[in-house]
Amino acid sequence: MDKTGKICIGMAGAGRATELHMNALCRYTGILVCAKHIIARRFEQVNSFKERYGFLHASLNFDDLLEDNEIDIIDICTPPYVHEEMIIKALHAGKHVICEKPLSGYFGKPEDTEPIGINVSKSKMYDEVLRSIDVLKKEIESSGKMFMYAENFVYAPAVNKAAEIIKKKRSRILYAKGEESLKGSSSPVAGEWSRTGGGSFIRVGAHPLTAILWLKHVEAQTYGKKITIESVFADMGCITPTLTEYEHRHIAARPVDVEDCATVIITFSDKTRAVIMATDTLLGGSKNYIELYCNDTVINCKLTMSDMMETYFLDEDRMEDIYLSEMLPAKTGWNKPFLEDEIIRGYTDEMRDFVESVYYHRAPKSTFELAYDTTKIIYAAYKSAELGVAVKP
Repeated sequence: MDKTGKICIGMAGAGRATELHMNALCRYTGILVCAKHIIARRFEQVNSFKERYGFLHASLNFDDLLEDNEIDIIDICTPPYVHEEMIIKALHAGKHVICEKPLSGYFGKPEDTEPIGINVSKSKMYDEVLRSIDVLKKEIESSGKMFMYAENFVYAPAVNKAAEIIKKKRSRILYAKGEESLKGSSSPVAGEWSRTGGGSFIRVGAHPLTAILWLKHVEAQTYGKKITIESVFADMGCITPTLTEYEHRHIAARPVDVEDCATVIITFSDKTRAVIMATDTLLGGSKNYIELYCNDTVINCKLTMSDMMETYFLDEDRMEDIYLSEMLPAKTGWNKPFLEDEIIRGYTDEMRDFVESVYYHRAPKSTFELAYDTTKIIYAAYKSAELGVAVKP
């Protein structure tokens, strides 16, 4: 905390996740926040974000965040292969941690044959990831610092309204369905397992997966019981390499050794089911929803594409600086613009909760437990897809 009493944030990364987190903080006018220091890998990248969001300092060295005594929170928005190391260093430096999803993953060992997504057993990956996140759990518990898992779906207004209904009506979720799909990632390394820890499922399927896990937890709390995961069954594939260059022209996905489509079925201990889908083959902008089929209600949470506004353009004249939708390659024709994107998808309430958790010394809504369970299920799904059988995580 600086001399004026502001919560000071140090930012690691200068990509899309940083943009979403900082846009959300710019909307939050409660507790005063100081954007103290941002680090990234390239000067042009970090200097651009420093100027855009008013960071006091910028550099290329993560240790600069650790050594700044005024920084209260380090927000990790880097590629996931460096998450674990950064989390542990931040905790040892006495900092609270925000970590963008996914928490962690398997990114290869020196003895592995590359590409690891093809040549390394998913059973080995599952075992290694469990060991890794168990280490993180011990580090967090012993640090006395807060770990805040940046899963925005948990903070989306529609998902929170669903939780409120479930608690008040004491509804039981009998079947849940969730999806995030788009035309691929803007990241140049999204197709490499060694950099992302997997493909479409860990990269975007993690969002609806975590939201459904959280909603089942809300249901369990309402009834004063524990609901666990009984089994995970997955089917995954890689379809875009079968396309010709012409057929591929509208799709950004370029998988090297990761999946570009995934369907995962989860069976809970109360015998209810959930289906999560994630693909890199959807055109027209990203699609995000959660559907809940309950004993006394149906709840459809449509994050994007929403029906709040529709546009039709014959051309894109003077539209360069107008944002309509994430991963939308063209603005002509009919579209459903994303309105108040940081609010509808939960980023504003997410960052508000994290800042207030540190300021008021209370637990955040999205904790390490949720991150742990999500990571465990993601890799159980990879193991299941490889073995062709249901896996008990």
